[in-house]
Amino acid sequence: MSMSFPYELAIAAALGLGTTSSSLLGAAIGLYFPFSKRPLACLLAFAAGALISALAIELAYEGALSLHQQGFDARSAWMFVSTGFGAGAAIYYSASLALEKKGAAVRYVTQFREYALARKQADARERIQLLAKSDLLRHLPAEQIEQILPRIRELQLKAGDILFRAGDAGDALYIVARGTVEVLTDTTTESKTAAGPIAVLGAGHTFGEMSLLSGGPRTATIRAAEDSGLLKIGREDFEELVAADGELARAVKRISHQRAISNLSAGGTDAALWAKVASGSLDHLNRRETGKMLVEAASGAGMAIVFGNILDTIPGCLVIGAKFTAIGNLSLTLMLGMFLGGIPEAAASASMLTKAGYRPAVIFGLWSTVLIAGVVAAAAGKAFIAGSDALPAIFAQAVAGGAVLALVAHAMIPVALEEGGSLVVLPTVGGFLFALYLALAESFV
Repeated sequence: MSMSFPYELAIAAALGLGTTSSSLLGAAIGLYFPFSKRPLACLLAFAAGALISALAIELAYEGALSLHQQGFDARSAWMFVSTGFGAGAAIYYSASLALEKKGAAVRYVTQFREYALARKQADARERIQLLAKSDLLRHLPAEQIEQILPRIRELQLKAGDILFRAGDAGDALYIVARGTVEVLTDTTTESKTAAGPIAVLGAGHTFGEMSLLSGGPRTATIRAAEDSGLLKIGREDFEELVAADGELARAVKRISHQRAISNLSAGGTDAALWAKVASGSLDHLNRRETGKMLVEAASGAGMAIVFGNILDTIPGCLVIGAKFTAIGNLSLTLMLGMFLGGIPEAAASASMLTKAGYRPAVIFGLWSTVLIAGVVAAAAGKAFIAGSDALPAIFAQAVAGGAVLALVAHAMIPVALEEGGSLVVLPTVGGFLFALYLALAESFV
């Protein structure tokens, strides 16, 4: 027995290597042979269907049947297996989200879009709250907020800094984001003992519009009363906004001609509601934003991508190793699903990583880690959880199965739908039925 175990361990490791070898083929396709997205999406959907079938029969049902033979009733067996699947799904999902935040999201278009949208909304939330308080801009319909945000730049001032002086040319409109600024009439000194300010502007206050409207010089000096942050809309952007929005133009004129600087208002009672609606409208990305976030997210994300690929590989290969007891007893449906799924997954990932700025050699290096993980995981599955009816082994297989099922739902099916559209429902069912046939053919012998 001791002589045969190393041999079986080597065979299990070879199965893991063979199953994951398709990832390098997929990476090569994504880099050098740009096939149509739809056939690859259908292949991925077929693989997802096969994996679902394998998980349902080879792990869930067979595990529950083994428990029944040990005296478990149907409910107890179901709870045992379900707990394992649930734990595996939770572990996979939590680890996947953590890695995506570190940059692993750039591997797949659907995961990256989810990451980018969340980041966009987080970055814009503070600005939206400020715009909601601005009596100049809060009149805008909330759904138009996306047209404003890209035009805004940030500017930091230290206490005592002069932003501009009376007599300077007007170059921008400003909104106070945090801190306070003072409006001064004295233009000959920066001394804080000079004549006091005629107004102090806080968060949400707008200033600088008068010289932009008139084309004349600044009529006052602006000095930071404390460390402050400003939002800046340049002259050209301001003029485009005013030209495109008659109500904004009227609001600017009303403020600049009818309102004294000393009684600027921070906003109205509907500010919170406006901000909530505006935040909800940030539900898509333009091409410029996507490209910028893709490069930023990919910067320094190599290890996150490696661990993300390994995370996707380990559960399935653990099960392949655990199920292997003899050459005639292979987990064909699971191996088939993982092998076929690895091709379009790696192809889609290689395409995304190329857009993120990764060189082909680096991409192959990142995906080669999948082969190593497959070998190690399959060998570990054979060594620690193979072919035993012991409760820990059955539970460990269920945990691995839950992680694989989470992978199917989190990455494989969303990517297939993204690349192939609704057509992928047919190969998904086809993959399920094909895997079911293999399982029945083996069982009915």
